[in-house]
Amino acid sequence: MSKFTILIHGGAGTILKSEITAKQEANYKNALEVALACGYLVLENGGSALDAVRAAVVSLEDIDLFNAGKGSVFASDGSQEMDAAIMDGKTLDAGAVAAVRNIRNPIELAFAVMTQSDHVLLNGRGAEDFARVHNIKSEPDDYFFSALRLAQLKQAQQKGEMMLDHRSLNPNKKFGTVGAVACDVEGNIAAATSTGGMTNKKWGRVGDSPIIGAGTYANNRTCAISCTGHGEPFIRAVTAYDVSCLMEYKNLSLHDAMDKVVHDKLLKLDGEGGMIGVDAKGNAAMMFNSEGMYRAMKNSEGEMEINIYK
Repeated sequence: MSKFTILIHGGAGTILKSEITAKQEANYKNALEVALACGYLVLENGGSALDAVRAAVVSLEDIDLFNAGKGSVFASDGSQEMDAAIMDGKTLDAGAVAAVRNIRNPIELAFAVMTQSDHVLLNGRGAEDFARVHNIKSEPDDYFFSALRLAQLKQAQQKGEMMLDHRSLNPNKKFGTVGAVACDVEGNIAAATSTGGMTNKKWGRVGDSPIIGAGTYANNRTCAISCTGHGEPFIRAVTAYDVSCLMEYKNLSLHDAMDKVVHDKLLKLDGEGGMIGVDAKGNAAMMFNSEGMYRAMKNSEGEMEINIYK
């Protein structure tokens, strides 16, 4: 039986302790702890890494603290366009969706794409039609509405730019893309990522989260990775897969491979953000080059960590 491990993240960016109240910090940590527990319970009961990462991400999508699911930011037209991906390290099967609207849990739709279709990535209206065929739960616009998110949209529109939520000047800002990686008792690993993207995004912009190899990747031979940050550099660096390549072809450890990508390769592309990773032995790492990253980890050896700041 392998050591089993789960890690989750809720976004990385300019997260400063001086800008978050004690109550806000407690709320974030509680949300991370709940999601961590949801995923860990699956592993503890002998469930798969794939089901564990689904459970953890659904928990994070169902609250409005993070930029995914219910908490997704507004696009320029006032809608929420959401992206998600999931990948099974045992089989290399993957599913992803991009620019979907009104889907309560985009990660469940990504899972359906992986398990109920011959495709990997569906987008927009087609993905929404697929969701209806497969009874994926949807919600009306008001389910996703947030006065804070609307204020962030207006702020971005006044500045005439797209904006990562972790760069918002709003003192009550909310953060980030969510994700999970896990290793189960059989030594199988999986990764999942979900996001609402950038505030005021236009033209159907899609970031790294649903792109297999960029924001999400899992392979039992190497690692499972879920990324968070400014998506464009992560896409250009093929970030998640690059970690896997460094492990497979240069025999780097999970920690060293992630460190090389996050603190060297990404920085050369002005790529701000971070990632969580696990290998098939249950080893874990959480790496970021920003001021902070909402993150948590728990394994079967009794280790547990929930952190926000550097």
